[in-house]
Amino acid sequence: MNHVKITVRQFAVIVMIFTIGTTILISPSGLAAITKQDAWLAAILGVALSLLIVCLYNRISDYFPDMTLVEYNEKVFGKVLGKMFSLFFILFSFLGAATVLFHLGNFITTQVMPETPIEAVIIVFAIIVVMGVRLGVETLVRAAEIFFPWIIMLFTILVVSLLPNIRIEKLQPMFTTGGKSLLKAAISLAGTTSLPLIVLLMVFPAHVNRYLKAKKAFLLATLLGGTCFVIITFICISVLGALNTERHMYPSYALAKQINIGNFLERVEILIAGIWFLTVYFKTTFYLYSSVMGLAQLLNIEDYRPLVMPIGMILVVCSLVIYPNVAYMTEFDTETWVPVALTIGLMYPLLILGVAAFRESMTKN
Repeated sequence: MNHVKITVRQFAVIVMIFTIGTTILISPSGLAAITKQDAWLAAILGVALSLLIVCLYNRISDYFPDMTLVEYNEKVFGKVLGKMFSLFFILFSFLGAATVLFHLGNFITTQVMPETPIEAVIIVFAIIVVMGVRLGVETLVRAAEIFFPWIIMLFTILVVSLLPNIRIEKLQPMFTTGGKSLLKAAISLAGTTSLPLIVLLMVFPAHVNRYLKAKKAFLLATLLGGTCFVIITFICISVLGALNTERHMYPSYALAKQINIGNFLERVEILIAGIWFLTVYFKTTFYLYSSVMGLAQLLNIEDYRPLVMPIGMILVVCSLVIYPNVAYMTEFDTETWVPVALTIGLMYPLLILGVAAFRESMTKN
């Protein structure tokens, strides 16, 4: 694994796909619930927060350009405390994989194939995820490069097809949401887009061939991924309206059902769902990869692949029991996941940065 290197472009593709991930299908509903017709403003603020968080990750990488997150935990915090922090990070990555896997199963069984058991969907998808993790980072990023143009093409088709349906009056009245609600919505968005990007510190910067260019690519890819989400949120509000966006669990999927060009091009929502299937696959895979690789490094195991299959089996069981029902899922995502993501994705990196800076100053003195 120490000899694995990916290009800057491949890393940027992964960051952009990871940023879009589940966000493009689920998050517009949550933003509309908090900020109503100003949800697109909250999305813009959330993207700005995401860029600040990525700047934090870039700053940490300056101290440890040749190490993964789990490796420099022990260097920063010591052997015992470092292993504890690594364990919390591994659990966070595993939890992220389980939640995303359930979201995919729930979407397919409620919107696409309602008669199919969710267990069957999750098991089939988990098998593909496990295969990807076993094949390694280089194979995954090359596959992402192949699928990325299709993701962009489907996204472009969705946006262009919905342009005639936009009604600006549905965005009015504008700027009526208070700053507190906008900030709450922006933090909630960051909890699903940028804060989970901490799992990519198991790849960046240690396994990216040009470190300095990768820092710029990290920021640019986060901005482009966030821009895609801002566009989707804007179209959801201007086409469906704030109330309908809030009511739909998957508003962008409902948005695709509105496409009707000349009574010829219609019922293409399942093609648009392809964007989500692809982005969710890579997001789940890198969540699982980070947890498995982190565990291997924590236990000083040279090859992580023997751990993939047993952890993948545990992941399937965990994804089936993590949400007892949809109501619990909604409450967990808004009330529990965001504080957890803030702790692991913001407070924890700030602690690493502070301790690393303090150790460096003490060494110089």
